[in-house]
Amino acid sequence: MTGTLFIVSTPIGNLQDITLRAIKTLKEADFIACEDTRTASFLLKSAGIEFVDFKDKIFSYYEQNENQRNIHIINLLSNGKNVALISESGTPAISDPGFKLIREVLNRGIKVESIPGPSSVMSAIVSSGLPTDKFVFLGFLPKKIGHRETLLKKLKNSLSLIEATVIIFESPFRLQKTLVEIKTVFGDIDIVIIRELTKIHEERKKDKISNLLKQIEKGVKGEIVILFNLK
Repeated sequence: MTGTLFIVSTPIGNLQDITLRAIKTLKEADFIACEDTRTASFLLKSAGIEFVDFKDKIFSYYEQNENQRNIHIINLLSNGKNVALISESGTPAISDPGFKLIREVLNRGIKVESIPGPSSVMSAIVSSGLPTDKFVFLGFLPKKIGHRETLLKKLKNSLSLIEATVIIFESPFRLQKTLVEIKTVFGDIDIVIIRELTKIHEERKKDKISNLLKQIEKGVKGEIVILFNLK
């Protein structure tokens, strides 16, 4: 009998957002695959979860070791072990490694179960004041300028048909550059910027791109979500 791969959502900032079901799943899993074992250790302890065999039960799972770990996890599942997958924060496999593993596990007929919970995508759009009936999530834009420009131009053509709210993840270091690129393609449109979702210094700004560029400090920190709708 094979095990189950649990996709467990964890808090994106406020540790009190972890669900009872997530705690139960993490307690009962045979193994936990996580992006960073130190962050996972802190999360587990804050939720009252402690293991005697911590180092044997928890192992790292990130982009650079994804392929190798996928083989390991599938072997564990094939031998009847239950594995919980968590990311640094939020819902696993969203702009993080995981979908290749989940696809292969499903292809092998092994059970996959989602343990829903915090998601920066959902939290951002419902608190943005923008339409929520249709949305396009782009994750992080490509690093190469040419690729970003091409993607944004294709997006503009698509939005003329579907009229959806756009959601983009961005690092504080590239925020100004990304806003300039969006302005070049879409014009000086209204943009919503949400920073540090669910954390103490959570912040929302909504304005024309030109005005936001004047407001944004070069040393801005934290995780950032950009949203806009052309309606």
